[in-house]
Formats: sequence, structure tokens, C-alpha cells
Amino acid sequence: MKPIPLHFTWDYNDVDRAFWAEHLEGWLPRRIIDAHIHVSSARYRTEPVTEQMRRQYWVNEVSAPMDGPTADHCIRTVFPERKVTCVAFGHASLAFDIEAANEYTRTECLKRGWHSLAVLRPEWSAERVARELAKPGVLGLKPYYSLISRDPGTRDRHLDADIFDFLPHHVLEVANERGAWVTLHVPKADRLGHPANIRQIRQLRERYPDVVLVIAHLGRSYTEPHAREGIPPLADDPGLYWDVSATFNPASFRVAMRHIGPERLLWGTDNPVFFMRGRREWRGRTYFNRTSGDFHFNRNEHEPPDVEAKYTLYTYEALKTLKDVCAELGVGREGVQAIFHDNAEGLMQSVLDAKRARGEQ
Repeated sequence: MKPIPLHFTWDYNDVDRAFWAEHLEGWLPRRIIDAHIHVSSARYRTEPVTEQMRRQYWVNEVSAPMDGPTADHCIRTVFPERKVTCVAFGHASLAFDIEAANEYTRTECLKRGWHSLAVLRPEWSAERVARELAKPGVLGLKPYYSLISRDPGTRDRHLDADIFDFLPHHVLEVANERGAWVTLHVPKADRLGHPANIRQIRQLRERYPDVVLVIAHLGRSYTEPHAREGIPPLADDPGLYWDVSATFNPASFRVAMRHIGPERLLWGTDNPVFFMRGRREWRGRTYFNRTSGDFHFNRNEHEPPDVEAKYTLYTYEALKTLKDVCAELGVGREGVQAIFHDNAEGLMQSVLDAKRARGEQ
């Protein structure tokens, strides 16, 4: 069959159709919630991506903004015969008009019965945060360390910031009062396992227990050492949730499943990034993305054409890895249903019930 264009340079072809039929169609639940997806529009980008930025970090090369209609089209194509809803947010970057982009994401989500998180500017007042959270369709906030201040040369100027530098206490007070959802991408080069991150997440949970706190990307545990350092110290908190977006190291999944269990994991894609085709390799505390695309990060490390021709979507590779780990550890249909739908549904309902109690939509 003819390939179907997805987004950016990616498409959906017969390799993907066969992979879906063999590995995923009979395993994935009929209802799915993608708890970590980026929906935005290029028209809200106020500064172009420079060549320096493309070379600095691989995501900068493949994260072209994906608008609402395109996201809808991609989801329907990649997940046939599934009802998929989303918790979406825009690009957490000061190269965008944050306020306008948030409104775009919110309205596009409302059209489709999805929900959104507002990308947070840490300098917003408590009143400004409350107004954002009161809007129809907004479940909560998406903070990020790069939003502290703009640096056109790198997204990592504030990588070693503390969590409370970009998710300040006055914001958390409002989020706690309202029972809002916060998806936290942890800072630090050492990722979740950095002692400051562990300490501050514990402080956040103790001081703001009604915040629905979701740790993004398993705390950036893309390698087994990072998973072993970061996940176990926080795993005993029954009110802390974790999304698995952009993660498909089987060792990381094993650590998460053994220490957290399926009851507090949320599935997410981090798309549009994971529409990329290829596979990932892990080298100690680092990883490398193989893909058939021609980018700075893989220009000298292509595999033979006949191997690359068999690449499928990163989204599918991540799902197959999670499937294999679930089978290995005895996670049955109930646990799979929890990861892909029920856990996120429960969190969404808790936020929506609180909004309705205040007379909000």
C-alpha cells in the first residue's frame, strides 16, 4: 500500500502496518490515553531554530510543531480501531509565544474531547496561574527549566536549576488548592537521581499533597543506571505518578515495573518526536538514536539500507518493548489497561471533579 504522510519527514508504510498487526493490534486496549503529547503550531514560533540549535541537541532537529489536525490524523493512522484521547501541551520554549500557543493547544484539544496542560512561565503571578487553570479543558501545568530565561544558543542554560526555580512555591500553592495536574520534566545532568531532585520532589509531595504530580519520562530514565538511581528512592510514594513517554529501554521499564508497578504508570508518546523511524541503542549512561533520516546526530552512523528499510516508528518500538516487559514480569490485561487508560482517566476525573465543584468546566 502507498505510504501515508504523518508529520515532518515521517510517514506510515507497510513495515508499520505489518508491525502493528503482528505485535500490537491484539495487545493494546481499545481505549487509550496519551498522557504526554505536544500539540502546537509553527505560527506561534517567534524565533527560528538555528543551525547551532540543531547541532546542539537531536530533539531540536525532529520536533517541528505538530498542529491539532495533524495530531488527530497521525493518531488515527498509527492507532487504527482505537479510541485515543490526549493530555496535550505545546512546546516548552521561550522561542514561542507561550500565551498564544497555550490558547491554541487548549482550543484544539476542546474540539476533540482532549485535555491540555498550560506551559508555565515561572514569573506568572498566583492570580495569573489561577486564571489559566480555570479555563475550560485545562487540567494543569507543564513547567520546564528552559522557561526561566531565553538563551538562543542552548536549551540547557538552566539545566542545573532547582525544581522550585521553574516551578515556584506560589504556583504550587495555587495548583495544590485546585488539585491541578503538573507534569514535571526533572532538571540536572544526573537526571532524577540527583540528590537535589529527590529531596525537592519529596518536599513538593509533603508540602503540596493535592497536586497531581506526574514525573515525565520516568524522570528522564532513558538508561538503566539512571533508572536505578532515580526511581527506587521515590517509588514508595503512592501519590506520585510517572509517565513513560520517550522511554523504551527494557531495563528502565523493568525497574519501573518492579518498583512502581502498573498502578501508577501512565503511557505517553512525546510525539511528534516518536514518529521518527528507527531504533535506539544504549551505551552505559548514554543512548544513541538510529534513524533513516539524514540529521546531524546520525550522519556518520547509518546502518545498511536493507536494515534501515525495516525500521518502524519509535512509537511502535516503545510499545513492543513495554509489551515484552509486561509479559516477562507477568503484568496481565488489568495492568496493561491501567497503564494505557485507567490511571490517566482516574487522575483526569479527579481534576475535572474539582473544577466542576468550583463551577468551572
